[in-house]
Order: sequence, then structure tokens, then C-alpha cells
Amino acid sequence: MIDREQYTPGPASGAQVRKDGDKWTLILVRELRHSPEKVWRALTDPAHLREWSPFDADRSLGTVGTTVKLTTVGAPTPHVSETTVTRADAPKRLEYNWGGFDMRWELEPSGGGTRLTLWTNIDRRFISMGAAGWHICFDVLDHLLSGTPVGRIAGPEAMKFGGWQRLNAEYARQFGIEVPSWPPKVAES
Repeated sequence: MIDREQYTPGPASGAQVRKDGDKWTLILVRELRHSPEKVWRALTDPAHLREWSPFDADRSLGTVGTTVKLTTVGAPTPHVSETTVTRADAPKRLEYNWGGFDMRWELEPSGGGTRLTLWTNIDRRFISMGAAGWHICFDVLDHLLSGTPVGRIAGPEAMKFGGWQRLNAEYARQFGIEVPSWPPKVAES
């Protein structure tokens, strides 16, 4: 494992947001230097997910119809949601729901590696925060697949990470929204 202090996330990039009625979708694209098969394993295998993802899975996400318990990392109280994998076309497309949010992953061969795209619906208030969090998760994933793991940086731990604050502000500017404060400010009565 490399020293986490040596890791600094790059600038905000590869993200967009779409609005369809009341539904907001965050779309993140990352070019990885690894084969779709290798990236697929990292997206579906519980041991790999524990190294980079913001949730733990109690079994593989790689088979349609499988029921999987997903546990959010670092939540003040354990947040476990049960999902059923609705699509698993290895190593191209994976779909399931996490905590009420649809997750759609696409893997496309690209220049000897993989273009990884994630579509996830998200509460409008958390768009830039979600983009910043997934940005760091994708960086950690890339390091893991390259054999230079930095260790998982997700959930509240990611929000304390200096690079997360910068990314949150950069994504908010890109999306033309106000930088959300965390924890959310409570209105005084």
C-alpha cells in the first residue's frame, strides 16, 4: 500500500448531471488503464468492493437475480439495504439499486483499457458531494487495479479528506450550484 498522504485527487472532470422531471441523475465517466474483465471483478466481487467502494456487499453483484445486502461504509449507524441485481452482462453492463438509488455501470473497451461510466439518480442537494465522493472512489479503484492501493476513502472519512472539499467546490461550480455545506445547516426558528 502506498502512503495515503501521497495521494491527491486530480481536478474535477468527467461528470455531468441531468434532470428529468423531478429526478436528477449524476453521470461519471472515468478512463481506466485496465481491461473490462478486471474492472468488472472490482465492481462485483465483495473483496474488491471492500477496497474502494462506499459500500460493502455480502455476496457478488455479478449475477442477475442475486439478492445482495449492501452496507454503507462509515455511516453513524449501519445502513444496510437489500438489492436484487437487475442486469449483469459481464463485462459490459451492471445494474442494481443501492439505498433507493438506481446504479447503472457501463464498461467499454477504450485504448487498451476501459471507459467506466456510472449513472446514478441522486438527491439534487447532494450532486456535487456525490460527484466528489465517487471521484475519490474511482481514484482509489484505479490505484487498487494498478497494484498501488491507497486504501478505501469513502463516506464521512472522504469528507474529511482535503481533496474532497476542493472537489466538492469544483463540481458545484461545474454544475452551477451552490457549494453544499456538510453537515447541512439547520434553520433556526
